[in-house]
Parts: sequence; C-alpha cells; structure tokens
Amino acid sequence: MPAGGTNAVGLTLGLIGDEWNLLILRYALLGVRRYGEWRKALPISHAVLTRRLSALTEMGVFERVEYQASARRFEYVLTRRGRDLWPVLLTIWAWESRWVTAHVEQLPRMVHRGCGQEFRPVFGCAACGRAVDPRDVDGGFGPSGSWNRSVPEVTTRRRSSSTEGAGLFPETMALIGNRWSATLLGAAFQGAHRFRDFEQRLGAPPTIISDRLRVFCELGVFAQSPGAERADWLSYHLTEKGRAFYPVIMTAIDWGQRWFRAAEGPALVYTHRECGQDFQVRLSCNQCSALLRGTEVSVEPGA
Repeated sequence: MPAGGTNAVGLTLGLIGDEWNLLILRYALLGVRRYGEWRKALPISHAVLTRRLSALTEMGVFERVEYQASARRFEYVLTRRGRDLWPVLLTIWAWESRWVTAHVEQLPRMVHRGCGQEFRPVFGCAACGRAVDPRDVDGGFGPSGSWNRSVPEVTTRRRSSSTEGAGLFPETMALIGNRWSATLLGAAFQGAHRFRDFEQRLGAPPTIISDRLRVFCELGVFAQSPGAERADWLSYHLTEKGRAFYPVIMTAIDWGQRWFRAAEGPALVYTHRECGQDFQVRLSCNQCSALLRGTEVSVEPGA
C-alpha cells in the first residue's frame, strides 16, 4: 500500500461494513462461485451484485476465472486473501447469535469438525494461547495509523435498521455499517468515553456524534452515566454487549494488517499485558479447546 492513503483499518472496515459484501462472502465461503448462484440466493439487483463483485475482485478477495470459453463466462473464486476472511464472518455470527434476537433469516449452526460439537469461538492470544478480554490488551496507532486514515471510505451500501432487524447482520451493520459508527466504536475501545473525546478524535460534526452515541445506547452497546467533572457532562462506557464485539473488530484488523501492509508500517499495534508479547488473534473451540481452522468449521442449517 502506498504511504499516506487510507490504511489497513479503513480499507478493512470499508469492506466488512457493507452488508452486501458480507452476504456475498458468506455464500462464497459455502462454495458459491457463479453470478447466477448469488442472484438466486440473494435479493440483490444486477447492478449492485456486479459492483460488489468487481470491488471485491479489485481488492484481491476474488479472482475472476473463465469457465466457459465459447460464451466467455466467468466465475469468482476466493483467493487466499478471501478465504482468510472466515474468522471475521465467524466472530460476527457468534456475536449476533449471542446478543441479537431478531434476524430475517435464522442463523446457521457452526460445528467444529475436529470434535463434532456445535461450538462458539474463544478469543485469545496467539503468543500464549490464553483467552483474552478487551481490557487485557494495550494498543494504539502504529506508523501508518491515525484517525483520518482509519475512517472507511464512503461507499454505497445497504444499511439495516437497528430496530427492525432488517438483515442477517442487523446490529453488526448498525455498529460498523456507517463510516462514523465504525470509527467511534474504535475510539471507545481505545479509551474514549466523553463527548469531547469522540469529537476531538473523529473530527466529525457534533450532530453525527450525538446520533451515533444515541444509537449505541439504544442498542445496549454503550451505557451513559454522569461525568466525573460535571453531572451534566455525560460519560459513555462499553457494556458487556459492547465489549463482546471486540473479537469482530480485532479479527478484521488482524486480517487487514496481514493483507494490506502500508509502506510506513502497521496502522495499529497491540500488546497482551499478561504475556507481554505483541498481540495477534487466536480463535479456539470452546468445546475441545483446539485451535480453529477455516477448513474445520462446518456450517449447518439452524435448528
């Protein structure tokens, strides 16, 4: 990646903050490759599907491969970069399954082939193997990191209503399907909790920050309380539900920094306090404790 532009965080949040992209990737990871198969599976227009497949191919998530020379027909095959997105989809599924009750479609069951059990992923440190809570990790901007460079680029996206459950990932989209929502959530995980903290770090208009804080409180991701300096200066803190979204953010950042390396260095750097090592994501099975691999996760219809 060239120096000075949108960094790995901004590029990644732009990709996963688009519900159509997530739905297309969901089916791709289940084996869908052809345009007509996505059209059959999704309520998506020709124009939207064409744009999304083109953008995902440009990002190196898909490779466009000709499968019929006479009529010049192509299929979209996941690259190694694309297949490596499975932890992001898995953590989104796990969070929605645990914290969100309303879905247009029933969420699938995830079975670990290694032990044969339905499971949930345990978020941990790759260096020491221990389970990790957001408060166990210290982090901040690296050489290519800044708030401006981490804001996702504006794209045309399908937004789900956070109150009507209009989508397979309704509340995930409420948290990261808006460029300011994603950045505000990141600021909260870096310790911001006052209105002016968010305003200074994001550089967004006050009306947008007020609206995002309101939505996050309505979703139960933030809780507000009187400020320590003045009671009428509200403070916003992540709830248990909000902290539980951390694996989604971290698997996405982990993926982005592996595949979109900036010339200056990483956008974000993290240390696991307990072992003192650079933090990298490890997902394990809560049933057998084994390290999860994408090829060992089976997607089955919900009960």
